[in-house]
Amino acid sequence: MTGLRLTPRAGGLIAALAMAALLRFLGPEQASQPVFDTWQRLVPHDLSATPVRIVWIDDGSLQKLGSWPWPRYTMARLTEKLVAAEPRVIGFDMLFPEPDRGTPTGFVEHYPELDAQTAATIRALPSTDTVFATVIGKSAVVLGRAGVNAPPLKEPPVLATEATFPQPLPASVRNWGQALTNIPEIDIVALGHGLINGDPDPDGTVRRVPLAGRVAGVDMPGFALELVRVATDQDKVLAVGESHALREIRMGTARLPVDPGGRMAFRFGTMPQQSQISALDILDGTIGKAALKDKIVIVGLSGAGTADLVSTPLSSGVYGSAVQANAVDAILSGAALERPRWAWLAELLATILLVAVAVRMLPRMRPLRASLLGGAILVALLAASLLAFVRGGLLVDPAGPLLTAGATTVTMLLMLFGEARRQRAQLTATLQEARVGAARAAGELAAARDIQMGMLPPREGLARFDSAVALDALIEPARSVGGDFYDAIRLDARHVCFLVGDVTGKGVPAALFMALSKALTKSVLLRDGMDLAAAVTRLNDEIARDNPEAMFVTMIFALLDTQTGTVSLSNAGHENPWLVRANGEVSHLSPEGGPPLSVSPGFLYPVETLSLAPGDIIMFVSDGITEAQNAAGAFFGDGRLENVLKRVATPADIATMGDALLREVRLFEDGAEATDDLTVLTFRYQPAAI
Repeated sequence: MTGLRLTPRAGGLIAALAMAALLRFLGPEQASQPVFDTWQRLVPHDLSATPVRIVWIDDGSLQKLGSWPWPRYTMARLTEKLVAAEPRVIGFDMLFPEPDRGTPTGFVEHYPELDAQTAATIRALPSTDTVFATVIGKSAVVLGRAGVNAPPLKEPPVLATEATFPQPLPASVRNWGQALTNIPEIDIVALGHGLINGDPDPDGTVRRVPLAGRVAGVDMPGFALELVRVATDQDKVLAVGESHALREIRMGTARLPVDPGGRMAFRFGTMPQQSQISALDILDGTIGKAALKDKIVIVGLSGAGTADLVSTPLSSGVYGSAVQANAVDAILSGAALERPRWAWLAELLATILLVAVAVRMLPRMRPLRASLLGGAILVALLAASLLAFVRGGLLVDPAGPLLTAGATTVTMLLMLFGEARRQRAQLTATLQEARVGAARAAGELAAARDIQMGMLPPREGLARFDSAVALDALIEPARSVGGDFYDAIRLDARHVCFLVGDVTGKGVPAALFMALSKALTKSVLLRDGMDLAAAVTRLNDEIARDNPEAMFVTMIFALLDTQTGTVSLSNAGHENPWLVRANGEVSHLSPEGGPPLSVSPGFLYPVETLSLAPGDIIMFVSDGITEAQNAAGAFFGDGRLENVLKRVATPADIATMGDALLREVRLFEDGAEATDDLTVLTFRYQPAAI
């Protein structure tokens, strides 16, 4: 009995149907989004003539005027300087949810030595929040609001909105149950309010910003849209779509396509240097009026420790205010991106045409001609998609038709060439793909390693960190990138904080979580570090928030008073530290601690203190030291570590301790592959009297 023989044409059609089903299962954006991201990088939006200016509260500003948050009096002076330049509108891409700490009343309470008359005079001064609110109330200022994913309150706050929606937003728009707002004294006087939320797509890339959403039951415009509304003196914002799905936002003559959730996709560009201004230059009067006159000004944070860093199609490290600036320019210049209603039909017709051409012509053509025809079709479709993207802002997917027709072509060619040639072609294609992937991965991982290492304090600069401390640290990821990190943070003139962290896992996921953890750690310590227990407890909750992958990080902290030598220790599931006394005595400390951060939200982490004498040393290590293995599977262990410390207990250069330990670990491994990242941080207390 002879079985049915599948013809190349039938095989091609089956392959086309299978590919179409797969693309439908995965979702259209899985194949098309990389193409559109490539268009973004190939032809970025030209922002050379943008009317948007970003005023950065950057590292220079923070170094000169103090860490964030600034006193409201300083913010009022900055706003006055900006208003004097006569911009169209000023937008604060930040929130002021708490009263200012530096009020006149607070000043008097901190200085009981003041005589009664002086204290009364100071108390009579308006609060700094009132000063800031007064300046805002006299100016065209838009403030931010943030939607919070939480159940609605029984008595939701009254959220004033200046933008008028003639009809309620459709049910499809993004809905946040609660709102994070500015304090009422500031919030109520602003000329406009807009959402500053900017959730990334599932792959972690920000490609859209919300133009409309519902917060605590109130329909509200996005931050970028509100800036344009105030700048162009508009009132009404019209939501267009069916009752269940939003399609576009209209304001004045502007037509802005959005997805059903109310988010606008747009072309990205790089903000020119002349459009980015330091807040310090504004306050110093360095920047002239012409730079801001009639411009839309966004005030944003870009200083060290800022958590508002996102990935875009153009870059993996962009501050959120730059994304908002791109969105404002896109609204004004027509650079919004739209998925037209007819796109699916055009893509379907292109798919049918390409599959029909392949099924009809491939059995009659020689391989070279078939390849040339396929290449020509590929170039034509990609060029058409790129042209629609650049000229019309249209998202027309070439990937679906090309992948479907490609499946047909490949299947037919394999069947025509026969089993032997098919196997050879498969082996060649697999090898080539592996080589290209390996080369690409090597380049990307090398770049990622450079970026990750650049986030850590450079080893050569640690020796100058503080005259009362000899400090050294080193790190070696087990792979190109890893999850270990360290930091040294100055909290004030006499207190410094040292830490070492270890993220669960390896490679790129651990590196990304490491970057988030490090940024959150520095931000929390700069704010609450003087109370180490409260800071670690708060950090635990911050890292646990929005952590769907349930990753965690071990961390150990040492808060040192450089004048007294008192050290406060807190351990969140990390390796216990080592103490080397000035006389060479080595001990393994066992401070009471808690679980790794994000494992148990709400856990109250304890703190223990000890006193350092001049010359005493504390060393932090990651488990990459103690759990290093040799070829036989044996661990390096605490015993070998202690022996190394006893041999180099009083080095002339503290860096030799870390180098000696690393050398011993590598000798122990004897060529075996490293199983974990390796990190060492060592500091010796050496007050000025030494």
